[in-house]
Amino acid sequence: MLVILRALIVIPFCILVCLGGSIYCLFSPRNPRHSYTFGRLFGRLAPVFGLTVETRVNPAVKADGNCIYIANHQNNYDMVTAAAAVQPRTVTVGKKSLLWIPFFGPFYWLTGNILIDRNNKTKSRGTIYQIIEQMKKRDISVWMFPEGTRSRGRGLLPFKTGAFHAAIAAGVPVVPICVSSTSGKIKLNRWNNGHAIVEMMSPIDTSVYDKDQVRELAQHCHDIMTKKLAQLDQEVAEREAADRQR
Repeated sequence: MLVILRALIVIPFCILVCLGGSIYCLFSPRNPRHSYTFGRLFGRLAPVFGLTVETRVNPAVKADGNCIYIANHQNNYDMVTAAAAVQPRTVTVGKKSLLWIPFFGPFYWLTGNILIDRNNKTKSRGTIYQIIEQMKKRDISVWMFPEGTRSRGRGLLPFKTGAFHAAIAAGVPVVPICVSSTSGKIKLNRWNNGHAIVEMMSPIDTSVYDKDQVRELAQHCHDIMTKKLAQLDQEVAEREAADRQR
């Protein structure tokens, strides 16, 4: 019964946001403020899925100007959990194929996000420079998933280097974002699906790295995110255990 109830809420909500948002964005297409506005709307679906989401943003992030955000990518619920952490004038980078998803694709493009062709390595390299150009031209930050695909419960996958190439070349910091584990946790027929914590960590200075140290930077970020994710999962487990004892 809960599955049907949730579907009756989530599906119309998403269609209305995508259609209404697309019309709204036509008055100022690809304005980077749209990603922040509509990201927060999708974040409001968390209670519908029985999730209590806590978002923590390091104060240094807001004082540090433009940056490259990197986040772990678990599943489709990232749109609900991580959305609340999206900062103003931040756009995401997604696959070009997203454009063909009914309702969502055109909306995703109109909100100012960047589409890349991941199947074409030559174009992907050129996209890094397009990202840098857009960051400077539009005064934006960029949110990327360096794993390149959903991890689906396999832990933090190895990082691709695109985000780190862009950060070093643009001369901006990297800001890691960690979302506690949700894979296999959310049962659509269960009312309470517990807690999730989204933590935006302190910026990592990339000025001490050059283009030949991209993999070193990527590994450093991977290491600190792996450690933080373990801490967040432990905190969530302790909190949910305490809730069950009440």
